[in-house]
Amino acid sequence: MVTRTRIRLLIVALLLGIATTAYAWSRLGHSLVGELAQRHLDPTARAEVARLLAGEPDPTLAGVASWADDLRNTDPERFKQTSRWHYVNAKGGGCDFDMARDCPDGNCVVGAIQKQRAILGDRSQPLDARRDALKFIVHFVGDAHQPMHAGNRTDSGGNGYQISLRTPIEPEAYARDKYVDGVMGTNLHAVWDYYVLADEGLGLNAYANRLDKLPWPPFPTPSEHDVMPLAWAKESCRLIDARGIYPPADNHKMDSAYLDAMRPLAEQRVRQAAWRLAQLLNQTIGEAR
Repeated sequence: MVTRTRIRLLIVALLLGIATTAYAWSRLGHSLVGELAQRHLDPTARAEVARLLAGEPDPTLAGVASWADDLRNTDPERFKQTSRWHYVNAKGGGCDFDMARDCPDGNCVVGAIQKQRAILGDRSQPLDARRDALKFIVHFVGDAHQPMHAGNRTDSGGNGYQISLRTPIEPEAYARDKYVDGVMGTNLHAVWDYYVLADEGLGLNAYANRLDKLPWPPFPTPSEHDVMPLAWAKESCRLIDARGIYPPADNHKMDSAYLDAMRPLAEQRVRQAAWRLAQLLNQTIGEAR
């Protein structure tokens, strides 16, 4: 008799894979942003996305959502060149990012979105450049909404904050030595990147369908912030303290209670990222341009 838990773990393992260190939302998180955004594109933007992504193995926003992370393995040199584009850190403390100080030469997630949007919207640019710009934008809009990608602490977005996580989700073979008696040795960034969403045990389509049934847009009212990546980063930064993302009393032990408590916030940020990605694309390559 296969238990419900074992079925859930099998689904999670097959669909997602597991990482012990993290650089962004997991593949599931980024794919959710892409899938939900695609459902809210206007017809012109949807057609242009299809044209730009023609020839991709999965020519959808969800299908290319993790491309910028996948460069780590497919094109290490390009990944190295773009690695600073995934986050922004307020070196002076607080959440009022200083672009000159915190994003020199546009080398942060805010600057990257702005630069890649300019390329995407310029039809004189080569098709390959515009295709890559679209793939970068899909990924980086998701990154900007992940709170651990826009902070002011000195632990590399929680990568340096070690966590002992009690979880039934077993890692792949390469990380098996970090999983002992049901406890995974990981870090706070990885918890947010992967475990908070994965612990729900849903695949992409089922999860997207559930989130898409909630009211849209996922804000009280749409605003100019819908296409302002600096505002998104400030939101993410403020959530870290406002929502108690770091465990109280320097606690480094977690279980499903933390994951369950944080999942609504993670889902909200996924939905907000998806809505804003759709609005950005509609204004850049759609009917609103």
